[in-house]
Amino acid sequence: MPSQIRLWITKMNKNVLLLLFLVLIGIAILATGCTMAPKYARPAAPIPTAWPTGTAYEVGVSTNAPQAVDVKWQNYFTDSKLQKVIGLALTNNRNLRVAALNVEYTLAIYGIRRAELLPTLSAFASGSRQRVPADLSSSGNRQISSRYDANLGVASWEIDFFGRIRSLKDRALEEYMASEQARRSTQLLLVASVSQTYLTMAADKESLKLAETTLEAQQGTYNLVKKRRELGLAPELDLFRAQTQVDTARGDVARFTQLIAQDKNTLDLLVGSPTPPELLPGQLATVKPPKEISAGVSSEVLLSRPDVLQSEDQLKAAYADIGAARAAFFPRISLTTAFGTASSQLSGLFKAGSGAWSYAPEIVMPIFDARTWSALKATKVQREIAVTQYEKAIQNAFKETADVLAVRGTVDDQIASQQSLVHANAETYRLSNFRYTMGIDSYLSVLDAQRSLYSAQQGLVTLNLTKLSNDVRLYAVLGGGWDADKPSIPVAAKTAPEEPKKN
Repeated sequence: MPSQIRLWITKMNKNVLLLLFLVLIGIAILATGCTMAPKYARPAAPIPTAWPTGTAYEVGVSTNAPQAVDVKWQNYFTDSKLQKVIGLALTNNRNLRVAALNVEYTLAIYGIRRAELLPTLSAFASGSRQRVPADLSSSGNRQISSRYDANLGVASWEIDFFGRIRSLKDRALEEYMASEQARRSTQLLLVASVSQTYLTMAADKESLKLAETTLEAQQGTYNLVKKRRELGLAPELDLFRAQTQVDTARGDVARFTQLIAQDKNTLDLLVGSPTPPELLPGQLATVKPPKEISAGVSSEVLLSRPDVLQSEDQLKAAYADIGAARAAFFPRISLTTAFGTASSQLSGLFKAGSGAWSYAPEIVMPIFDARTWSALKATKVQREIAVTQYEKAIQNAFKETADVLAVRGTVDDQIASQQSLVHANAETYRLSNFRYTMGIDSYLSVLDAQRSLYSAQQGLVTLNLTKLSNDVRLYAVLGGGWDADKPSIPVAAKTAPEEPKKN
């Protein structure tokens, strides 16, 4: 049997070479072919090239600090405990896992589309036996016929002369790139969310400490007023006024205790697992602030934001759809080939003279199909939608950044004013309390001073949180420093032209 197989292979060499030649011609046509997609041109950004100017934007726009794109998150967030919490979130967060799996999925789809450009080689075997009655037999006698085949071939391989498959492959590639940008966007949003929740928890702990200190002071004041009331030195009204301050402070202690517990729950959700107690923040004053960064002098930095790049990749995919729709107006050429052996006896499959081959080219020329025109129109409308969405993403990025810069340009003045207000209220409370103790003034002035001081202190905590949270948001709206995590183009796609070409 081995000698028969070798003899069969020798006689099949010519047929194999012929079929291989046809396949190589098809591959060469694909390698030098073209698509019918329009050439991509990035739309002009519908925003000013410079950041907004004015009193609110005098700080942080054109400083000597590095830009966000040049600073990794590990270097931007200087607090060691916060760095560890962010690291845990990047490892365990479920939303980030879903985004990473979407990248793998779109990459697999791209592999399928790219493989459609190449022929699929299959080996197949078949066997059949058939009995033909005498009245249907050409010989007038009943017959039992047998046929056995063993073949290697290509089935219905579409030779992409007009770039239909190539356009679909380009679309799949752009969808993969868009999913990579979506992952980067999710990652950046996660880092910002973890940081802001961490800072909020620290601020709530500071507010809780302030409320507890205030409660202790108010309880002492209440006890003093109560003694004065017992001695007939204070009216009953002063006692009830003191009681309102104690009750207010006690309610704030309970409220901030609740908020801290909720902050912990939110942080655990973002991290994807319980946050170790040793990594939880202390009061806001103990958290090291992020590194200083600058927005630069041009808004062009926004074009590198992950969400903007994602919209641009989706726009490129819409261009590729137009190429596929245009190719539908032209003929489709496919090739089916097979070479192998056939015999009426299973034992004769590899005997001399059993070789068999076939090739069947097919061309389908569309004459009238109204759907193709509607499909082309739909792809062009889809492109306009993608352009609009891309421009909207840029405008939204500009608005977010301008808002953050406005806060950055004014928050220091607000904090300075609030610190002065706290100091003034503290002195007012001290003097009012002294005058009340000396019997010069009523308790009402003490009560007003206490309320104003406590409100000013809580306002200062809120402003300090606003400043730190705004620094985190500035890093996020500018796209962060993710150069090392830029999406990689599959090796097979690197040899393809970056932009679709016209036919």
